[in-house]
Amino acid sequence: MSAKILVVDDETDLELLIKQKFRRQIREKQYDFVFAHNGVQALQKLEEMPDIDVVLSDINMPEMDGLTLLVKIGEMSPLIKSVIVSAYGDMDNIRTAMNRGAFDFICKPVNFDDLEVTMQKTIRHVQQLRETLQAVKENDILRMYVDENVLKFMNRREFELALTANEVIDGTAVFMDICGFTSITERERPDVVVGLINKYFEVMVKEIIAQGGHVDKFMGDAVMAVFRGDYHLDRAIEAALSVRSHINEIQEALSDQEIFMPKVSIGINSGEMISGNIGSATLRRLDYTVIGDTVNTAQRLQAAAKEGQIVISEKAYNVVKESFQCRYLGEVNLKNKSKTVNIYEVVE
Repeated sequence: MSAKILVVDDETDLELLIKQKFRRQIREKQYDFVFAHNGVQALQKLEEMPDIDVVLSDINMPEMDGLTLLVKIGEMSPLIKSVIVSAYGDMDNIRTAMNRGAFDFICKPVNFDDLEVTMQKTIRHVQQLRETLQAVKENDILRMYVDENVLKFMNRREFELALTANEVIDGTAVFMDICGFTSITERERPDVVVGLINKYFEVMVKEIIAQGGHVDKFMGDAVMAVFRGDYHLDRAIEAALSVRSHINEIQEALSDQEIFMPKVSIGINSGEMISGNIGSATLRRLDYTVIGDTVNTAQRLQAAAKEGQIVISEKAYNVVKESFQCRYLGEVNLKNKSKTVNIYEVVE
């Protein structure tokens, strides 16, 4: 169960920073952030959401400052713990905050590693308080409930049918291409070419798997991957960023003493795809893969990407713009598209 954290600050930039810095934890449901811009709004949020565990509050805010808010929170619920996050880190403010019930104090500019450690410590304290209160209420008797659904399993035939079923899924398709590798194949020995391409593919595969995706196929010097499930687009972009970072660190000394520094161009697109066994029954060659406009567009976005670029569609940008730093690239013509398409680059 995620910890619910109320952030109270009149600086709107902090909201965006928190969403970016903790995007993985938000996606994995470790933290559920709620935002307010002053103490008055914060009290309204606390009234609406009694399950809030921790409050992160600035001091200097309009309508109601953070020190006044501390008193109000103490009156409202002794289980909610507050951490002051402020640029006013002098001893007078720290002592006043502690005397009014603050659990901890963090100075701005925020060190997000320190902030997360403090959040975790505060969350554990709140959880212990809640567990103690619950134990008292239940007279120290632990009640166990078993969901009958955990006893239900699919039989073998049902499992086989599930594997071979054709369906429309919602997911993200990713195409990763190694730039400039064709010229390497033209002048290097086959064993060198195969060794290099397998090395780069290994980097890609590890990062794709780490983010819960699966490799659909290898195509020449490119990889196609598919991500499904919760936050599939976010995880696909995370994988792409990691692949780009690791590939950028590689340098190869070729037979002519030239230094080859590989780069990747990546296209990402999300939406509905047809998933099923595609191929030839006559040849007994069927691949369980995905097809459709979403997949085709992802491949064309990769073709539009330059060295080192991760290119996404406007639809994808609108989904992830608060979690990733992106740059507008402009309008482009994609193959088989009657209208121009707005594309963005993930630059983080």
